[in-house]
This record gives sequence, structure tokens and C-alpha cells, in this order.
Amino acid sequence: MVVNRRLILLGGASVLALAGCVTPARQFASAATAPVGEWRAYGADAASTKYSPLNQIDRTNAGDLRIVWEWVSPDAAVIDANPDLKLAPGEFQATPIMADGVLYTSTAMSQVAAIDPETGKTHWLFDPQTWKHGRPTSKGFQHRGVAWWRDGEDARIFIATGDNRLIALDAKSGKPITAFGENGEVDLGTVGLQRAVTRDPTDVFGSTSPPIICRDTLIVGQYIHDRSVQDVMPPGDVRGFDVRTGALKWTFHIIPKAGEPGYETWAPGTAEKTGNGNVWTMMSADEELGLVYLPTSCPTNNFFGGERPGDNLFANSLVAVEAETGKRRWHFQIVHHDVWDYDLPCAPNLVDITVDGRRIKAVAQLTKHGFCFVFDRATGEPVWPIEEKPVPQSTIRVERTAATQPFPSKPAPFERQGLSDADLVDFSPEILAEAKAIRSQLNAGPLFTPLGETPTTQLPGWVGGANWWGSAVDPETGILYVPSVTTPVQMALDQTGRRVGEGDADTEIAGRAGVVVGPRNLPLVKPPYGRITAIDLNTGDHVWMRPNGPGATDDPRFKPYNLGWIGTSARTGPLLTRTLLFMGEGPHDPRFARKVLRAYDKATGDVIAEIPLPDFTHGPPMTYMSGGKQFIVCGIGFRNSPHRLVALALP
Repeated sequence: MVVNRRLILLGGASVLALAGCVTPARQFASAATAPVGEWRAYGADAASTKYSPLNQIDRTNAGDLRIVWEWVSPDAAVIDANPDLKLAPGEFQATPIMADGVLYTSTAMSQVAAIDPETGKTHWLFDPQTWKHGRPTSKGFQHRGVAWWRDGEDARIFIATGDNRLIALDAKSGKPITAFGENGEVDLGTVGLQRAVTRDPTDVFGSTSPPIICRDTLIVGQYIHDRSVQDVMPPGDVRGFDVRTGALKWTFHIIPKAGEPGYETWAPGTAEKTGNGNVWTMMSADEELGLVYLPTSCPTNNFFGGERPGDNLFANSLVAVEAETGKRRWHFQIVHHDVWDYDLPCAPNLVDITVDGRRIKAVAQLTKHGFCFVFDRATGEPVWPIEEKPVPQSTIRVERTAATQPFPSKPAPFERQGLSDADLVDFSPEILAEAKAIRSQLNAGPLFTPLGETPTTQLPGWVGGANWWGSAVDPETGILYVPSVTTPVQMALDQTGRRVGEGDADTEIAGRAGVVVGPRNLPLVKPPYGRITAIDLNTGDHVWMRPNGPGATDDPRFKPYNLGWIGTSARTGPLLTRTLLFMGEGPHDPRFARKVLRAYDKATGDVIAEIPLPDFTHGPPMTYMSGGKQFIVCGIGFRNSPHRLVALALP
């Protein structure tokens, strides 16, 4: 079998020729052309910068921020009115957008609301009644946001729902746009799919992330169940729709069909029966180049690839496609034949940088396994060399792992990779000796050590490293700010590729991996357990790194060692402004997280202020200007804690 790992060129045409033929973008209002003071996309803009130039809130007054309004999710009313449904509240992961002077958000149940940005009063509410399907088995109730578009007086809000509908709403009234699809909806469970679904689509896949809009094309990805819930799982097709009519314009096959580029990287017959490879997270787009950047995920199954030999393009790849046609312009596969669940978890950041005197339109993609890959976003050429290095091979007889994996020469990893004695907890000589004894019982090695019959450690684990919250980048300086977590996990597979452990054996569900526990109920590795890293993309160098919070430093296990801040795996996302970096603490380890929003000095990482919050943040915060005042809004709500938006402003 011929393995083609990098198919940068399309149809024999040169990238330079293609780049020179880009047609000018039509000038419609979009996330790419937002005026100062608005936040028109999940990541602030189509480039996913999570950056705002606003500076009314600065280092001199950030500590004076106060809560000025709270907005409670209408999902609570649905649950109260339907107690027989026994609905889990889910996770409020949304980051609102702000466009034309109005806030818009989704809820965990895919409801959509328009909100007054100064008072938090609801202007309108649209309930697609996804809850009538019951709790989606694909991912449960969670959603991250909506997309906005305007052409003259025609302003629209789009949501791809958890029960597989693409809905267009009038931004002023919240009513469906009847000329879009069928009475305002497109059925994402059937339209343009490569492979049929043999059961209720809601049991197999659903949309949890907002679409992205580029050149009047609405691009949609979907979450697909991690487990094989039907004999042949659906592949992760990405589809482009006409933003006005809802008509399908194109489908990009992440798992290619026979005759398509990349098909030769699959063993004969395996591409036809392998699923996933989908884009479940957010995407980015360059309106000027007319390109959309797809961060793809791993194929079925997460931790075992014995039934899909080969490198498995275009899974685990950053793929640039033309917004208008869906044609692949370039790609780079970041993990070959993934058996670690190292899917690409977040939208790449688009930023212009200067490297050795040369101006480059760059795209930076973070990974779960702690790398930042940087490319020329027009051509796909790496900004710094990327080397294919030999990696450990599987000992499972039916598995054929890739002989090499890509390692970027710059930037250096932002997270710990692999597990050696140098990583072990060392608060005292006795604790270090106990940690070494525990490690000796594990299959613990460098990055890309495959699972075996002995419990195998994975660091970073399947949650990252980086994950869906992504990073923020300053377009003025080219500095990237990366939140990440350090949580080693362990799992074992038998010689048939089935999971070894309590309960039913399986291979694909990431949540079955167990966290590695060290001596005396301490973590096996030394701190920090969560961090923020600032990376200068002009040089590829790290500027600073610091723990992301105190963590469990006052817990009786840690307190005797006077460690200071040790960081926390409670994850959340960043907000960057002209003067400050803002981050809260997430809900995943509430025993040791703090209910605060912190303001950091961008240059040093020093904490400037801590603003109390009523609960833990989840999605990345956002900021906007309204009525002459700068606001910061945080999304709050994890499972049974109340789902809400909290707005902060200066007195």
C-alpha cells in the first residue's frame, strides 16, 4: 500500500498558482469585518483570535469589575415543566456573540436567545424543542454557540442543533427564515451524507459547535458518537450550504471515497466501513483567501486501529478547503493512524506574523498532545521544519501503528509529553521512590507509546493538553496564549484490541480511560497540573509559562510542602484584550477550583486582579462595548449548577 502523508497539491495545480487566483471576497457583513466593540463569532472573529482591542478595562481598574446583570438559561424552565423526562441539565459551554448591538447565545438544549447587552433582558427566545427527543446519547445536552450573518437589512442567526437541524432565524424577531431550507430548517441527519444511518440519527451524531460562514457559505461539522453504536459508523463529512437558501453546495469527505485523494492511505475496503474523522469542534476561515480550516478528529475507534490499517487521511489533519466549492487546497496530517484519541480539539488561530523578516499569513493549530503546528495558511507550508520521527510500536498483534509521527521543530511543546522518572512527583525522596515503584508497574514511555496488555500511560491524556476552549492570539504582537492541563491517564487492551478492565470490554470510549494515581493519593507527576503558556509566533519561542491557578495547594496532601500555585485541571478558555489576558477556572475539579475571573499581565503572566464570580466559568469569556461601557460576559453552568451568563463592568 502506498502511503501519502501530505497531499498538499490539488489536482496537479501548484499552490502558488491557486493562491494567485483567489477571487476577491464579496463585502457582506460577517465575523471577519466586525467593527471595534462587537464580537461577531464564537472566537471573536472568523480567525478565532478570541481578541478584542477594547481597553476601557485595563490593569489599573480590572479589580473594580462588578457583576451588573445575570441571565438565566431557559433550559431550567424546560426541565421544571417536564419532570418525567428526567433530563440532565448538561453543560453550558456557549460563548455569546455580539452583533448589531445585540447579544446572541445558544443553550445546552440548543435554544437561541437574543439579549440586551446592557441589561441582560431577553429580547426573544427560540426553542427548537430538541429536548423532545430526550437527552441525546451522542453527547448529551451541550452546545457552544451560534453564527451571525447580514446582507443589508437581512440579518440572520444560525444554529446547528443537537438533534441535527440547521436552522436560520431572523436576527430581529427570532422567527425562522421560511425561505431557508424547508420552513427555516435543513435536516443535517440526511442531506449530503456519504453513508446512511441505520438508527435514530440523534443516537449517533449531533451538532454541538457553531457553524462558520465564509463568502456566503455556511460550513457545518458534527459530533459523532465515540462508541460504535451501529455496525458501520458514519464518516465525518463536512458540508457547505448556501447562507441564503440552505441549499447544499458541497460535501467534503474526511474519509475519502474510492478515487479521491487520500483513499490510498487506507487498507483496501477499510475506508468504506470506518466512521468518524469528523469536525466536532469550531472552525476558522480567511475571507480574503476564501479558505476554511477544518480541524479533524480520529477515526473509529479511538484507541484501536487494527481494523483500519494505514495512515487514515484525512483524519487527525488540518485541512484547508475552498469555502465556495469545498475543494481541498492543502492539508497536513498531524497524527498518523491515531490510537490515542488525539483528535484536533479546537479552531486554529489565524494571525499574520513576521519570521526572519518575512511576513507570513499564518495558521496555528493546537493539539491535545501538546504541540502547536504553524503553517502558511495560503500554501500549507510549515513555518518551521516538521520532522517525521520514529515512535514506539504496538505490541498488539492485530494493530499496525505508524512507524513515525510529525514533530514540529518550533514552537517547543506547551505541555509535558510522555512519562519518565524526571516527570514523577518528588516532594520528598520517599515520595519519589514510591512514584518510581508505581511507574515500574505501568507501560510508561515517551509520547505516542501505544496501548498494550499492561496498563499504559498516556500524557497528555485524551482530554489534553489543549481542548475545545482553544487559545487566544494577539494580532498586534503575534503572541499566542495557550491554556492546557496535565492529567496522565491509563488503559490497557488485550491482544484482540478490546479494553481490559472492569465492566464490559470495549475499545472506543475515551471516558473509560482512568486517571493515574500516584503515591499517598497524590498525582503521579509533579506540578503544574494546569498552565498558561505564552508563545511568540514570530520566533517560535516561549515567552512565559505559569500555573493557571492555586489548585489544591492548601489540600492536606500538598500543604506540608509549601508549593505555591500548582495549577488545576479545571479547564476553561481565554479572553484577550489590548491590555490584559482574562481566564477563569472551570468546573471539572470543583474541590480545588476558585470561582473567580483573573486578569493577567500579557507580558509577564503576573496576576493583576481576581474578580469574584458566583460559579465556575466554562466556555471562554467574551467582551464588547455598549452604551459607552465595556462589558465582559462569562458563561457559567456545569450539569446541576445553574446555567447562566454573568456580565461584568466597571462601576
